[in-house]
Amino acid sequence: MGVLPDYQTVRDTTHWVAPLSVKEKWTLAVKETFDPVNIGTAFFTAAESQYGNQTPKYGEGWANYGRRAGAAQLDFASQNLFSTGLLATLLHQDPRYFRRGPQSKLIRRICYSIGQLVIARQDSGRQAFNTSNIGGMAMGIAASNLYYPAASRNGTVMASRVWTSLMGGAVGNLMAEFWPDVLQRFFKRK
Repeated sequence: MGVLPDYQTVRDTTHWVAPLSVKEKWTLAVKETFDPVNIGTAFFTAAESQYGNQTPKYGEGWANYGRRAGAAQLDFASQNLFSTGLLATLLHQDPRYFRRGPQSKLIRRICYSIGQLVIARQDSGRQAFNTSNIGGMAMGIAASNLYYPAASRNGTVMASRVWTSLMGGAVGNLMAEFWPDVLQRFFKRK
């Protein structure tokens, strides 16, 4: 419906798609990081964390809500800039999601969407382990130790954040794969 950002999806993969230049990768990373919907998501995540003083354990009150909102935006920004900008450039990987589309079967599309968390398209067009995604996520989570309170820097919290990042990526890929079909089916223009 034109509300959620979809910068990273290549919708028509039936034709050859040129790889992104270094500048285009960094532009994509910045667009994703500063998109108003993603910033709003950081504020929502902070509100969820604030309720019951969940991780990160800053405490309660408006000042600590602000710390949580800032930390949530920094989490997203660091993972995104490491993945889409730095590592995608250095490793020559394309950070975009290449949609299969309705010509593929449902189960294959679901498996493909989830698999793209660990399988990347190289700039050459070949497939490889998605080091830019996994490495960028790990680097972003490691960087958060600089601004998270000590109570939120342990193995359990880190594992939870890895899980949350992977699930967020899976949901994002599934949305990129299937949302155009939903729009076409229920909201097609006459």
